[in-house]
Amino acid sequence: MQPLRLLISQQAIEQRVRELAEELSRDYRGHSPLLIGVLKGCYVFLADLTRFMEEPPEVDFIQLASYGLKGTERAARVEVCQSPRSDLRGRHVVIVEDIVDSGETLRFLRDYVAGRQPASVRACTLLLRERSRAAVGDTVDYVGFPVGEGWLVGYGLDLSEKYRHLRDLHVVEGTP
Repeated sequence: MQPLRLLISQQAIEQRVRELAEELSRDYRGHSPLLIGVLKGCYVFLADLTRFMEEPPEVDFIQLASYGLKGTERAARVEVCQSPRSDLRGRHVVIVEDIVDSGETLRFLRDYVAGRQPASVRACTLLLRERSRAAVGDTVDYVGFPVGEGWLVGYGLDLSEKYRHLRDLHVVEGTP
């Protein structure tokens, strides 16, 4: 086990997720958006987000491969391992990410979803790297927390499949 430093407390996460759910509820009032969670990291965030929304959204998942086998190396390209089963045509789709790091995966996802003719596509992320904020521009519509550098774990995020169970978000001390 590597040493961890607390970054964002469970209480702060819950408060911000409630606020994001309120924003989504307001923006999609009268509609039933389809939230597409990007597995595996988003599952805790997505579950909490849906529980706090006024109107229950529909939920589906997509699983991508964009990291190497150890989970710490960037792959050359993004691949779809599991596609959403829902028909996206004419739907209001919200892509739900755990973290937008460089923005490459999100750009891929927005293009992927747009190619299936939805009524609209928006993106919601719990964490957005401060260094990539300018690069992703308006591709992220809902942001939980801006974060700096470091490998983050907890609240669904992992390091080689460890630490997902932690309720707070932590920075792994040292380079993994």
